[in-house]
Amino acid sequence: MRQAILIGAAALLLAACGGREPLQPAQGEGMPVAPAMAQNEPTTDDLLEPTTQQRPERVDELLRRSQEREDDPFDLPPPG
Repeated sequence: MRQAILIGAAALLLAACGGREPLQPAQGEGMPVAPAMAQNEPTTDDLLEPTTQQRPERVDELLRRSQEREDDPFDLPPPG
């Protein structure tokens, strides 16, 4: 039991000691080339921030009261 607690504590301590330095390109590598129509080259923070296409905003419009649906002119029965 004691050994399991020590292993758990060591794992927590190891997980807590992450790097706090800003990200840099690998040694000998440069930043990615700026996109064709961009004003300037993107920074590491710009590259790490997800775009709206990667993480779209949710539209959570809740139905506040019971409403009858409007007639849908494209909701046709199958042919035949």
